[in-house]
Amino acid sequence: MHSADPDRYDGRMPYRRCGDSGLLLPEISLGCWHNFGHVDDQHEARAILRRAFDRGVTHFDLANNYGPPPGSAEENVGRFLAEDFACHRDELIISSKAGHLMWSGPYGEFGSRKHLLSSLDQSLRRLRLDYVDIFYSHCPDPGTPLEETMAALATAVRQGKALYVGLSKYPLKRLKRAVRLLAELGTPCLIYQPPYSILDRWPESKGIHEWLDEKGIGSIVFSPLAQGMLTGKYLDGIPGGSRAGRPEGFLQTAQVEEQQERLRQLGDLAADAGMPLHHLALRWVLQKKGVTSALIGARTVAQLDDSLDALHRPLLEKDLLARIDEIAPA
Repeated sequence: MHSADPDRYDGRMPYRRCGDSGLLLPEISLGCWHNFGHVDDQHEARAILRRAFDRGVTHFDLANNYGPPPGSAEENVGRFLAEDFACHRDELIISSKAGHLMWSGPYGEFGSRKHLLSSLDQSLRRLRLDYVDIFYSHCPDPGTPLEETMAALATAVRQGKALYVGLSKYPLKRLKRAVRLLAELGTPCLIYQPPYSILDRWPESKGIHEWLDEKGIGSIVFSPLAQGMLTGKYLDGIPGGSRAGRPEGFLQTAQVEEQQERLRQLGDLAADAGMPLHHLALRWVLQKKGVTSALIGARTVAQLDDSLDALHRPLLEKDLLARIDEIAPA
């Protein structure tokens, strides 16, 4: 269900069908979680989007709270889309999400109809778009009836403000119920977005990817490089200026230190295979059953190019996959 369609290539980027839908996604998509906020270099951010598109990356993934500050990634990407990509709108897949904290007060987060639809309207204004291709419930909300959250997603499609809907980070039991509710509303779930990497295999260990594949639902995974831990930069400690070396952000020093020995073993394994660690990690993710696309971030154009070059690497052989399983089991 997630295999590449051999007749759908542009010479640079292979595309995969998203579950049982008619939508094709690039094997590697560009995530705008980091590096597109007002605090970032806007000239470089713009160049990254242009280069990604030139190399066949047709999917840009955002969320209402991406920045910093929250909303600024959508504002900046929206400006670049208007200035550089206006004539290419029908060649792009733009996604956004709502659910995590976006603004203060009782309606600024989670899964109520009020928050989701208000947030989508705000996202469209920031992105300068009439619609997004995919709108996600960014996270499960234990305080809102699931029926209300799914009905809000269905409304977004009926209003023409989203073409498809998706879910992110839902545990399997809640995911199954949400998918059933969406089907009953006539708005099938197109795609699921979890974190997934060699170091974080919970969608695999919990049976989520297997279930998605059976149901014909796509999966686009984020943090395939474990927030940079699988880039090789942390093999000999935590360098200054790295994500783990900064007080803000999600990657903490303790997380890196906990994985240090595994990282060294995986680094040696990649070196023996004749490739850098991040290429090994991306190839591994894209070979796993149920994965449609992998979301990567990029701080520079050179970094983007380097990550996309992982697609030129041969498939990982069974012995190599078995060694990875020994070092970092599911």
